Amino acid sequence: MSRSHEVHLISGLIAILLTIATASRAQTKDIAMHEPILYRTVNVDGLTIFYREAGSKNAPTLLLLHGLPSSSRMFQPLLQRLADSYHLVGPDYPGFGHSDWPDPKQFNYTFDHIAHIIDRFTETLGLTHYTLYMQDYGGPVGFRMVLAHPERVSALIVQDAVSHNEGLGINWTTRRAFWADRAGHEEVLRKNLLSLDATKTRHVGDDPRVELYDPDLWTDEYAFLNSPGQAQIQSDLFYDYRTNVDAYPKWQSWMQKNQPPLLVLWGQHDLSFDPGEPERYRKDVSSAEVHVLDAGHFALDTKPDEIAQIMRGFLQTHTARRRSTSNH
Repeated sequence: MSRSHEVHLISGLIAILLTIATASRAQTKDIAMHEPILYRTVNVDGLTIFYREAGSKNAPTLLLLHGLPSSSRMFQPLLQRLADSYHLVGPDYPGFGHSDWPDPKQFNYTFDHIAHIIDRFTETLGLTHYTLYMQDYGGPVGFRMVLAHPERVSALIVQDAVSHNEGLGINWTTRRAFWADRAGHEEVLRKNLLSLDATKTRHVGDDPRVELYDPDLWTDEYAFLNSPGQAQIQSDLFYDYRTNVDAYPKWQSWMQKNQPPLLVLWGQHDLSFDPGEPERYRKDVSSAEVHVLDAGHFALDTKPDEIAQIMRGFLQTHTARRRSTSNH
């Protein structure tokens, strides 16, 4: 090959690489410009409910339901990664995050009540069809919504949320004692559930790589838990958690009967729940897609890219199957 041909070839390759890089930057810029994350509020039954939203409203909706003691902030990494293809909506429950914190003397902090408010939230926003992403407390809220309006739910994504009594594990001994005798165990329960050590452990679990976790994750949550009224709010709601255990057979029965598209994401370093819980979901839904990740209870803390990629694959496969079925 002559030197002039080599120069021409190299110039061509450089031009191609520059074109690809420019296109990539333009695509990233376009997504950033056209798919911003919005921070909004809406009135639901007299309460101000805060929510995060990203993506086109014409795209398939992902309804993101957070856990304890988090808020929709835990889903910020997904809003940053999936808004190009999906409409993501993450509300803060009453008593959490930036939503109203009504006085426990005037508002019943129960999972039934919160599920009703979030149900009304979806109706207020006109969300008639969505995939549910349920993490921790998101499970009890979401499964109540599923049973109330199964026609609205196209698929389920469960991330470190329990639907089987065995899934609570040995760590829940103190908490079960609280359910049996609230007055006698409330002080111990608050230390067990709301302390700084417990708040940190919920994130890190037994992951030896503590340096991967931003300390703001648990210090911010601990500050939230120490805000006026929060101890009572969270104690009231956790006392009601016993109703979830009673409802587990109903949730299992619904899954077994309907076999919904189900993706289970689980952090292997999660100390909040029994590690066998992911496979229990597979017993309920034989086609469930299960991924145990090298992460903690809040797997998005350290694995947002991997989770976003898994979700894209799951949702694309589910969409393709649904189209194939409808065409037949």
